[in-house]
Amino acid sequence: MIDKPYEVIIIGSGATGGMAALTMAKAGVRVLVIERGPELEIKQAKGTEPCNMIRRLLGVTTGNYQNQPQHPGFWKSNPLLYANKKANPYTHPPKAPFMWTQGNQVGGRSLTWGGITLRLSDEDFEASKEKEYNLEWPISYKDLESHYSEIESFLKIYGNKDDLNQLPNGEYIGKLPFTESESRFASNIKKNLNLPFIHSRGFGPNEDQTKWPRYSSLGSTLKEAARLGKIEILSNHIVDKLVLNKDRKSAKSVIVVNQKNGERSELESNLIILCSSTIQTIRILLSSEESNNSNGLIDPSNSLGMNLMDHISTCRFFSVPIEKNFNDYSDKNNNHLLTGAGSFFIPIGRDSSTKKNFVGGYGIWGGIDRFEPPEVFKKYKNTKTGFLIGHGEVLPNQKNTVSLSNTNDLYGISIPHISIVWRENEKRMVSEMNRMIELIINSGNGKIIPVNEILKIPFTKQILSKSVAIKSDAPPPGYYIHEVGGAPMGNDKGNSVLDNWNRLWECNNVLVVDGACWPTSSWQSPTLTMMAITKRACEKAIRDFKG
Repeated sequence: MIDKPYEVIIIGSGATGGMAALTMAKAGVRVLVIERGPELEIKQAKGTEPCNMIRRLLGVTTGNYQNQPQHPGFWKSNPLLYANKKANPYTHPPKAPFMWTQGNQVGGRSLTWGGITLRLSDEDFEASKEKEYNLEWPISYKDLESHYSEIESFLKIYGNKDDLNQLPNGEYIGKLPFTESESRFASNIKKNLNLPFIHSRGFGPNEDQTKWPRYSSLGSTLKEAARLGKIEILSNHIVDKLVLNKDRKSAKSVIVVNQKNGERSELESNLIILCSSTIQTIRILLSSEESNNSNGLIDPSNSLGMNLMDHISTCRFFSVPIEKNFNDYSDKNNNHLLTGAGSFFIPIGRDSSTKKNFVGGYGIWGGIDRFEPPEVFKKYKNTKTGFLIGHGEVLPNQKNTVSLSNTNDLYGISIPHISIVWRENEKRMVSEMNRMIELIINSGNGKIIPVNEILKIPFTKQILSKSVAIKSDAPPPGYYIHEVGGAPMGNDKGNSVLDNWNRLWECNNVLVVDGACWPTSSWQSPTLTMMAITKRACEKAIRDFKG
């Protein structure tokens, strides 16, 4: 039962939902956070081995987990944090697969977030004015700068002030050290290629396993909002759609379905904030829109659901030799665990000298000696293992869409139909990223190795050979879990769904602040910027409603 009065409904409890809840709570506003999944205890969320592995294998063999095993995070987390496709269906064209990773529990996908925190730069916002983009950011870097700083300070993230135009400095508590292999690799890259080689920025390891990790909303934003006594969480409820007032100029409520018994109810609120993740938010808006509901939302642009984007990625594994005078240091301080800050970044950005006939920016994330297998299982002895993952910007394209399928889920709610393909611009970018990655590895005294040859264990090669991450082509959209777009902000209601404060043009008490509001994808990991956008929009809404 919902006991407390509330003024705001927040849909979703992940990174943006947590930030929205905290911003409202700090202003003294009572909020109800609706989450479609359950509220887990820490021990439930973490799970244990070998139980987690048994769950993974059962999920794969039964078909409950079809796309999730392709993502590395699935193999290091409790698989229960990855929603299975049978219970959470969606469709896509037969020849255009989409790998949708959902996190349906309180905390959402923040519980499995890699924890990399990169700011967008001024050049990312300015680039959207170029003709190839079609959609333009209605805000600039300066609009988010103070919000970035406040969030970084609150989250206590690691990083180094590298003074790069393509990657603005942030507020950091220090930097995590490179492994010895990474330091030597970095020296070679800087010397031979003169590329920026920086400490990755983000979270360190979660050293207290009895507490929620700080990169999760449960360990940071939702935790602080709860401490302020201003939030209540309604879990296991799916939001079907919004209900408008008679004039259709504002929303009065949301319709929710109780997953335990299938009952529908209507919850009224003065302000509704959508933080449900890009595709779920679009699904809710489409279900509420006038083409699917005669008294529904009005979208003057007629573009709701168009311009879905994700980062395009490519990956290479490699080995570097253990050189003379190499120190076999201990990992007792967790210095070389792979985390958001325990790794490195080569932020190419929009450097025209590195591009070959494509528009957009990209960056390369990597690590060496961060997940080293036991020597007895390694095929290549006296080496350390590394990886480089390039992820690049995808331009908005009206043909890449989320729409409502003709199929309903078990509660009668229309499921999303996701249609997105890589265009030639993205394919040319992947070719360049592969060229650059191979150049970097060679210049760093490394040797590319197929992922199925890292381990010398029976059957490993056959299993890994099916991984989309090792194919020569880019993995399908959705693989990198950075989907954005579909309900972009803008300055013109003719080509955007939201205004420059994230409000629906014709329904200004509904905010969309998760990835759905992005006009372009840029190339950086998007979560920190999503949180900054959320904070900015919520503070404006507080000023308006209190005024």
